Amino acid sequence: MRTTTSRRVEPAVVETKDRPGLARRQVHAVAGCYFVASFAALGLPPYLTEILPEFGDGAARWAGLLYIVPTIFGAIGAPLWGRLADRFGRKRLLLRAQLGLAAAFLLAGWADSMSTFVAALVLQGILGGTFAASNGYLGAALEGNALSRALTLMQGSARAALVFAPIVVGSLTPWLSPHRQYALLAVLPLTAAVMLAALPEPPRAPAAAAKQAEAVAETDAVQTPETAAGTAAEPAGRTPVASLRALYALEFAFVFSTVISFPYLISLIKERIPGTGPMVSGVLFALPHMCYLVAAMAVHAVFRTRSRLGIGIGFGCIALGLAGHGLVDSLTGFIAVRLVLGAGLTLGLVCLSVLAADCARGRAPGGLFGSIEFFSKAGAVAAGVAAAVGNDWFGPAAPVLTGTAIALVTVLATAAPVLLSRLSPTRRSPRCLR
Repeated sequence: MRTTTSRRVEPAVVETKDRPGLARRQVHAVAGCYFVASFAALGLPPYLTEILPEFGDGAARWAGLLYIVPTIFGAIGAPLWGRLADRFGRKRLLLRAQLGLAAAFLLAGWADSMSTFVAALVLQGILGGTFAASNGYLGAALEGNALSRALTLMQGSARAALVFAPIVVGSLTPWLSPHRQYALLAVLPLTAAVMLAALPEPPRAPAAAAKQAEAVAETDAVQTPETAAGTAAEPAGRTPVASLRALYALEFAFVFSTVISFPYLISLIKERIPGTGPMVSGVLFALPHMCYLVAAMAVHAVFRTRSRLGIGIGFGCIALGLAGHGLVDSLTGFIAVRLVLGAGLTLGLVCLSVLAADCARGRAPGGLFGSIEFFSKAGAVAAGVAAAVGNDWFGPAAPVLTGTAIALVTVLATAAPVLLSRLSPTRRSPRCLR
């Protein structure tokens, strides 16, 4: 029986023949376009406390809620846009995402009331989705190791924007308010759209393959994990639905356990190390993302055939690093635990990219990466809510301890199938969680 949930989050399975591939410079162009387009999306939200007083919210009480508004609506729209990309063309929908982002930024930059500004943030979430659209485009043209390397590069673009965008926005603030910078930075996704227009359009799946995918998706939707894992003869390119569910769960847990430390990290640093300046706090905040920029490709080379091991180690490092945040009270200690968290962040992001590339074999990439984006953003929203509640009740150390617990649970859940396979050597595990 078909259910609404399975239709929304389970991508179809399609034939993947005669993929044209992309030149390295074209892959770099997609990653570069995402980097410049995400500047406003990642660089301006930290300045909501300075923007909202212009709309009459002097204490910026709505900053926390507005911070996650684009994320919430991005999660709602991502699966739909992914399926539309599979139907009407990945390049078209990637261009749509860039142009939609530009329109939302223009509206936000010229908003003269709180309601208009909130509407712009809603549109940013609904019309944006450049990350999922970029990954869907790459997934239609690449596969296997080439795709996992491209996804790793895309995550590098996201980390780089997260590090540098707030610095650029802060540097422009003396000349132009963060509110008006939305309109200025709208030129970046417009520029990205012009650059992307020169790239080729990956082929769409034939209609017959799409119809076959519907039947397979319905069969998978009612298949138990045991049946999926124990199927004796599996058609080429098929991935058991159980492994997709595991990928979605890992994506949610990873984003939750890492993002939960973001909102109140600066408060925690100031509480533990009084007198710490904003520059030092900013560097400590960015340190895990810098680790990714430095080590991601080397980690990919080592763990591209050991993704389950890498994810287990990654979540272990995340748990250890977050637990350390609740204990250290010196600059040296914070540097150490941020580096440990950076190691976990790098291992997790790289190995999740490898798993996503494996699960993309024989599947419609738009639907797959749209679904991944849904669970990623859902994890971010849940982390933001949990961080706010934990901080209110127990102080700024509560969010990192909550993240530690989730990471430890994920380590145990990741290790359990390995232990079961050792006890039952003939049992076959899903391919995309090797």
